[in-house]
Formats: sequence, C-alpha cells, structure tokens
Amino acid sequence: MGNIRKIVQIDEELCDGCGMCAIACAEGALEIRDGKARLIKESYCDGLGACLSGCPRGAVRVIEREADEFDPEEVEEHLEKQKPEGTQKAEEFKPARGCPSSKIEVFSPKTGTKSLSGQAEGPKQLDETSELSHWPVQIRLVPPSAPFLKGADLLVVADCAPVAYPNFHHRFLGGKTVLLGCPKFDDKEEYVKRFTQIFQTAEVRSVTVVDMEVPCCSALPAIVRKAVRDAGKDISVEEITISTKGEIINRDRFFNLAG
Repeated sequence: MGNIRKIVQIDEELCDGCGMCAIACAEGALEIRDGKARLIKESYCDGLGACLSGCPRGAVRVIEREADEFDPEEVEEHLEKQKPEGTQKAEEFKPARGCPSSKIEVFSPKTGTKSLSGQAEGPKQLDETSELSHWPVQIRLVPPSAPFLKGADLLVVADCAPVAYPNFHHRFLGGKTVLLGCPKFDDKEEYVKRFTQIFQTAEVRSVTVVDMEVPCCSALPAIVRKAVRDAGKDISVEEITISTKGEIINRDRFFNLAG
C-alpha cells in the first residue's frame, strides 16, 4: 500500500503519442504503448514533473494520489537494463530515455584546448578553464542514482550566483559536484524531497550552499538543512552568501543537523 504523493498522470484523450514526455523523463518512467504515453511503474516516477515541459498538448500533469513510493535504486536497475551493450562504465552512463538536457555524463575538467589548426596549445588562461565534471546540473534533472553523486562533496548553487561572482568555477566548483536551481521559481517541497533522496542514497560527504543576498535565495540553505535532517544523515552544511555586486558577504557552517 502506497502513500499519498505527487505522481504523473496522462490524459489519453489529449495524448497523441509523440513521445516527448518519455524523452524528457530521466528516470525512464514513461514509454509509448498503443500510441499513447504510459507510466511504466509508479516507483519509477519521482513526481517532480520534468516531463511536463516535453508535452506539446498538455496531456501530462502531476497529481496527488495514493501511489508506491519512488525507488531510486529500482530506477537505477531499470535504466541499467535499458543501456546498450558496451556502455557499462560510469563515465558512459546514459539513461536510454534521456534528452540532451538530462543525459547523465561524467567527465574530467579540461586543462588545455585545441587551436583551430588542431594542434594542442598550452594550458588555458584562468578564465578559459572549466571545473565542471558532470552533466546535468539542474536539481530537477539529476536523479538521486546519478553516479557522480556517490560520495560527493556537493555544491548547491542558486542559479544567479555564477553570474554575480567572478571566477566562480575556480573559487567554488573545483572538486565538487554542482546542483543548480532557484527556490523562487521551483517547488520548495520537491527540492526537499529530492535532496532527502540524494542524502539517503548517495553517501554525500559535505554540502556547500552558495546563494545570493536577495530574500528569495534564503530558502535554499534551509531546504538543504531540512533534507539533511529528514534523511537522518550527519552531513555538515556550509552557506556562502554572495552580494548582488559579486562579493562574499557571509559564511555560516551547520553541524549535527540530524540531531
């Protein structure tokens, strides 16, 4: 017997079987059967609604009803079975139903570049190097089973911060796994659930939250701290606040949040 939670519902009268919702679902919870989108299994659906933006006819919506709990481990097994042969390494982990924005990728930050002639150049200048080591980065697109979350030092970033802070990559991103989002425009409760699932399954070592001084950003560190408590994990959380002029104006550390 399941609990009342958010889960995807398909309006078959509106659905034309285009398959865009299935492409947008990083968990592979949807597929096209008999010309209509179908939910394969309740435990595959996280209820966050990434598939809604993929439907051109408004046939997909998120409702609240009794349903089996979302199971990230079962999703990982499901996606593993969907992978083509020869793509078993973590750096090649690509959910079969992922669109370019949600395809799981793990890679090494680059320290050099190629000239237009194809000859290798020396190390890039500081402002040309990237410290990003994975994709995707949006909180709503990253499944808790993503391989780059395992044992990670997590960097949770308000999406305005990289624009405001100069040299963001080299000051904050190096050696960390980044998740990006906006607590003003996204669902705060869904953020709490997503982070709780991540903390329960991924053995995250630490969390650094980089937010802005504007009021709407203040919810982000609170969301992360609540998720740590809900997950019952002993994970330290550091909050770094950036001013609208691009300066660090505050740092706070929180310990023993699980009590």
